[in-house]
Amino acid sequence: MAIAEDRRRHTTRLTVLRVSIAAAFGLLACGFWFFQVVQHAKFKEMAENNHQRTLTLRAPRGIIFDRTGRLLVENRNSFNISIVREHTKDIDHTIRVLASVTGVNEKGVREIVERQRREPSYRPIVIIQDATLAQVAAVTARRLDFELPDVLVQEVPTREYPDQSMAAHLIGYVGEASEDQMSADHLASGAIVGQFGIERVYNKLLMGEDGARRVVVNSVGREIRTLEEVPPVQGQRVQVAISSAMQKAAEDAFRAYGYWGSAVVLEPKTGDVLTLTSLPAFDPNDFATGIDRATWNQLNTDKLRPLQNRAIQGRYSPGSTFKVLLATAALEEGLITPERQIFCAGGGTFYGRFFQCLGKHGWVDMRHAIEKSCNTYFYTVGDMLGIDRIHKWGEKLGLAGKSGIDLPNEVESIVPSQEWKRKRFNEKWYAGDTISVAIGQGMVDVTPMALAVMMATVANGGTRVVPRLVKAYDEGHGWQPVPGPVSPYPPFLLKPETLSAVRDGLWMVVNGAGTGRRAMVAGREVAGKTGTAQVISLQGRDRARGKTDQDLRDHGWFVFMAPKDNPEIAGVVFAEHGEHGSASASVARHIIETYFAQRDGLPLPAAPVPPPPATPAPGRVAAAVGPAGGTH
Repeated sequence: MAIAEDRRRHTTRLTVLRVSIAAAFGLLACGFWFFQVVQHAKFKEMAENNHQRTLTLRAPRGIIFDRTGRLLVENRNSFNISIVREHTKDIDHTIRVLASVTGVNEKGVREIVERQRREPSYRPIVIIQDATLAQVAAVTARRLDFELPDVLVQEVPTREYPDQSMAAHLIGYVGEASEDQMSADHLASGAIVGQFGIERVYNKLLMGEDGARRVVVNSVGREIRTLEEVPPVQGQRVQVAISSAMQKAAEDAFRAYGYWGSAVVLEPKTGDVLTLTSLPAFDPNDFATGIDRATWNQLNTDKLRPLQNRAIQGRYSPGSTFKVLLATAALEEGLITPERQIFCAGGGTFYGRFFQCLGKHGWVDMRHAIEKSCNTYFYTVGDMLGIDRIHKWGEKLGLAGKSGIDLPNEVESIVPSQEWKRKRFNEKWYAGDTISVAIGQGMVDVTPMALAVMMATVANGGTRVVPRLVKAYDEGHGWQPVPGPVSPYPPFLLKPETLSAVRDGLWMVVNGAGTGRRAMVAGREVAGKTGTAQVISLQGRDRARGKTDQDLRDHGWFVFMAPKDNPEIAGVVFAEHGEHGSASASVARHIIETYFAQRDGLPLPAAPVPPPPATPAPGRVAAAVGPAGGTH
């Protein structure tokens, strides 16, 4: 009886379980039918129309300051207008409408889209960088009307150079990464990187890290919600060694006196670059949002070569500024004493050929030979040294090879040697060649930077410095100094009598009867040397065709240090086609005055007043010179 009762109870429970399971499966079947059949269209649309998109948040580049903390380069916000092909139903329609409402060339838009066909469809193709507010408003209005659902407006940080072309060759510019840069540095398409100057050399410091925002968007590309956001990390702040006041002074003076050229001023003890000027220049703002073809073509076809950094890429004969090297080398080698006199009767005969001087100086010693820039004296000294010792001292003082400055594309300065001529021309060196080199003509060819390093080496007593542009960087924890570059050239000590004689002679050039009096600054003990380098020989000048008088004028140099006995600055000014070194001395004076005014907390000197146009003297004839070109 009990057993039968238990069986009925178990049978009932099994029946209830079977019914419950059947009911549960029935409910599931109804639910699946409801969602998959009744609401099929709704959920299909939701599945098709909702997507996740990862938007890149571009990192602002690091800000650049000068040595005093003055801002040189910053960022501003701008708008990019892009096409997202993932949401495009008719790309031709989008291109036509976008070109029409923004006023851009339709052909140009198609070319941009075509170039990036291989990019993933979800990645925005930037059509307009730095769009105007009117363009942004026109696109936004049509997005709301669902006319341009596949066009995206993004706010992005953009490089800005408040001083426009000032220090352009030093600071450089940015631009979209090339394929080689993307491959080498693992960058995304459209990444903005440094392409020139400090912006390029220190790109990894300045670039920062892009962030990202992951969002859900609907079929028209409208954001529904944000799933995740990783903010961008701004690039590191960078402090450069230059003084913006001195940089401005150099550029103001060049323009006031009507010259193009270059100026480099160094701190002799550290190699810090206080000024690096190359004119004419360009406006880096033209590159910040993508340079247009017309501007790029204009910069590349301009015969004045505004993209060339004359300070480190222009090579020129140094003229009489080379006599600083000759004097130092001869004294250090013990070939001559400062007091030894050499007679100048207007020139001298060497190896059967007469080499002319630009004056009859009589008996002159080292100091007065520098002051009067006596070619005859230095012909003799150069002949005593020989070309290989001249080359050796060119390397020791920094006039040969590259300076090693932290800028790209520096060219080598050439102070020739016998071996150099054999390798270059497969010819032997003739002793007569040395006579031309002795006054900075012939085969010697140097950059303004090399002459600045030479003057810094003489100024500090024998240490060939490596010029440095960047002093410090800040990762967010305060300024950290950048270690100074290590010179591959061991320091040496110039003899006291060498320094005394050379500095005295250079002081007399400026403060005595020399040709550098335009650089004299009361109470500042400026020492320097002018140089005039022929662009073309007198015979070549007569044969020149298609060249203007301006193109054939000599170049003008002025190298300097100040104060004479304990120099704080040393440098060079190069006036392209300035005719004489006195033109460069005028520019140098304004730079030197600005340095001391800033150092002492005094008002900065006003920019020079342009001189009135000079009336050329009738029948102006160039001074007669030797075959290599006499210089002062």
